[in-house]
Amino acid sequence: MKEHTRKPTLPVIVGPTAVGKTALAVSLSFYLPRLVVISADSRQVYRFMNIGTAKPTREELETVPHECVDCRNPDEIYSAGEFGKDARERIEAHLQAGDFPVVVGGSGLYIRACVDGLFEGELSDPELRSQLRLEAQTKGLAHLYERLRRLDPESAAKIHANDEQRILRALELIELTGEPRSAYLKRMKQESPYQPAFWGLTMERTAVYRQIERRVDRMLDAGLVEEVVRLKEMGYGRELQSMQTVGYREIFAYLYGELSKGNAVELIKQNTRRFAKRQWTWFRADKRIRWIEITPETDFKSLAKTLSKEIKKT
Repeated sequence: MKEHTRKPTLPVIVGPTAVGKTALAVSLSFYLPRLVVISADSRQVYRFMNIGTAKPTREELETVPHECVDCRNPDEIYSAGEFGKDARERIEAHLQAGDFPVVVGGSGLYIRACVDGLFEGELSDPELRSQLRLEAQTKGLAHLYERLRRLDPESAAKIHANDEQRILRALELIELTGEPRSAYLKRMKQESPYQPAFWGLTMERTAVYRQIERRVDRMLDAGLVEEVVRLKEMGYGRELQSMQTVGYREIFAYLYGELSKGNAVELIKQNTRRFAKRQWTWFRADKRIRWIEITPETDFKSLAKTLSKEIKKT
């Protein structure tokens, strides 16, 4: 009888923004030797965007190695599909080296790309679709169809030049996966090489919202406005996909005189609360996740000690 090789266990820590995922990951390193964080955050991948993305501090990065942080410039497109391939390669390299990779993040699509692979029906980004629709209105559908012919001639050959819905969908898939639909469909049939073990951090909603508001205030004190000014001076404009990130988008509007500073700050807080709500909705649908209730008084060192024992049993 053929012997089945057991897939390596891959711990995954998820949850909404500002709930304490990084703090827990750093604390886990004291109990899990050679721990490496595979960061599943769709905005921390960008260099120079430090304050507004709440990147780990220099001290945290020195304590625990983080992969998939600062790996792209703000004017580069980095899709969930590309992240999935990169993350898997890095996980495999660390496993071969005897390290202990743990996926940590709040970007649901990135986590799914890494752990499960991406399935076409699950791939959707309303903001990206809105951007493509606006581009179709301003530059014309023919412009987008020509882009599709260049990036994915196989799909373009099956789509009429006036079929806006299918053209936008095909381009959306390319942006999200980083490859033509035909190549993606062949690759997505590959089975995941890991046995994921999920833990989710959650917190009473009003408490998370208070955490978010305090975090935004700290970002402003740390120089968020100045960070956006530097990015603008470096040539990274508000039209870039990376600059659609909550915090950057609103500060750009302030810099262009479209919002007062006070209104921009309140809008950042409001949009971050909405983002956290979308994260909750995404993760609550995954029944594999074991939830851990966090409070503002949680001792992450103690929690990490308990969780490390659970992880070792998986």
